Amino acid sequence: MRNRSHRPRRFAWKAFYWLVWNLAVVSIHAQTAKDLSQVKKVFVSSWSDGNGAAELHDSLVKQLRKSGKFEVVASPSQADAVIKGSGQIWVKGHIASSPRSPSTNRQAIFGGFLSAQVVGADNAVLWSYLVTPSKFAWGSISDNLSESLVREMIGAQAKMGQTPNQRVAQTSLYGAGSTFVAPLYQLWFESFQQQHSDIHLSYDAVGSGSGVQLLLQGKVDFAASDVSPSDQGPLQSAAGFPRIASVLGGVVPIYNLKDLGQDLKFTPEALAGIYLGKITKWNDPIIKRANRGVSLPDANIIVVHRSDSSGTTHVWSDYLSKISPEWKAAEGAGMTLKWPVGMGTEYNEGIAATVQRTPHSIGYVELVYAIRHQLSFGAVRNAAGEYIRANLESVTAAASAMAGDPASITNASGKDSYPIAAFTFLLWPKQVKDSKKKAALLELLQWALTNGQKECSALGYAPLPHDVANRQLQVLDSFK
Repeated sequence: MRNRSHRPRRFAWKAFYWLVWNLAVVSIHAQTAKDLSQVKKVFVSSWSDGNGAAELHDSLVKQLRKSGKFEVVASPSQADAVIKGSGQIWVKGHIASSPRSPSTNRQAIFGGFLSAQVVGADNAVLWSYLVTPSKFAWGSISDNLSESLVREMIGAQAKMGQTPNQRVAQTSLYGAGSTFVAPLYQLWFESFQQQHSDIHLSYDAVGSGSGVQLLLQGKVDFAASDVSPSDQGPLQSAAGFPRIASVLGGVVPIYNLKDLGQDLKFTPEALAGIYLGKITKWNDPIIKRANRGVSLPDANIIVVHRSDSSGTTHVWSDYLSKISPEWKAAEGAGMTLKWPVGMGTEYNEGIAATVQRTPHSIGYVELVYAIRHQLSFGAVRNAAGEYIRANLESVTAAASAMAGDPASITNASGKDSYPIAAFTFLLWPKQVKDSKKKAALLELLQWALTNGQKECSALGYAPLPHDVANRQLQVLDSFK
């Protein structure tokens, strides 16, 4: 029995699943679709309670019927596939509908999300996606979200495939690392084990730096890191470890300001100035110029940053180093920094929770943590001069601007690219002497690059572009 006393504190990720209430396996008897292209008849399963959940469910059914592409049936036994989903709607603030009487004529500004998985034969996930409100929304927010989801589902129908699984002998795999991608890995590993009951998986979300250190010490079988292969900072000895890019995500600036009426826009100069400690007030002219018409408070900015060795910090500081010569000279990019200002806390979850309870604060987290905590997050001006919000499309656009093997994609070119996007990676030892463990690890990695890619979008992570995924599969060929 392996001694597990070394294992760091594990996150209670079960609490995360309010975001994907209905993504647990349900009893499905008659589903026959093995690819999204085969889905014509769908059953939309009931959702757990939550603000706006019932409204979103009904709107999705309406939009599926309206599309003319799908028949919504009355029971799972009649369906090619089942759509399982979750969603919430919340009030972000209010805006005056009449300038003459702003205190009495106030219109609510809504935030929300809609997440869905399409599940076919053998409980296999055929497709998944998560949408947030579009920039220009007309009508109700529930219709806006459901229309966007159905549009994406229709567009993806012809692109899905299915990869057969191979069985390996009973074994266990232990991993540790990135909190950036931990919500997805928790879902991935449970899904993988449902299809591979002979492989036991365990993952500790301890941060990229700690995870890589555990791999170097031989205490885990694989590690997860958001740091590109060429830049391991103090862990340069890990630079030669074999690895694959597994998925894409976006780091967003979150903030706690009430009743602004709209989401903020951040220029690169504003973000660098805030984290350098040179912009200290929310109504600073640099912030106001990008947010004309927004009533910004005359309040001190409370800066929140990571205190642990963090891949998310590396992505954030890598971006700041590219857009600010002053930041690059003073701080640079790294997993741990000597921060010039602010209060530190551990993990993405810690940053989100701290900003959530601290008025006038700002922080940075992976997109899904902002959604989970119902936090406002800003649009960021990209290299083309466009203010872009993080979502599946804008993160994918940043990756599409990259040529060659996966590397840093912060401040990517392209008018639709979100500028603080990143690949995240899975690493493993150069030599795995246990043949059963090696076979299990190879099967997990192959699954992540094929079937796993279909599950990531429901949690707000973008799947790898097809050419990148194919190159990662070629990397695995040398591991066999």
